[in-house]
Amino acid sequence: MNQDLRPRWYSPAEVAVLLGFGISKVKMKIATGELRSIKDGKYRRILPEWVDDYIREQVERQEAA
Repeated sequence: MNQDLRPRWYSPAEVAVLLGFGISKVKMKIATGELRSIKDGKYRRILPEWVDDYIREQVERQEAA
């Protein structure tokens, strides 16, 4: 039995690793609304598709410039 156990959501620290950013930069992007997140109790979580959305928006912004 081969189960796909990909994370359903990420912590800011995991997103920092995925994007090659520092944790402070990820937290700033969350605070400014550039990167969508939710609170789950005392933890902040980011869905994988929100990371994809952030990347797509950055690419579109660069291509439009």
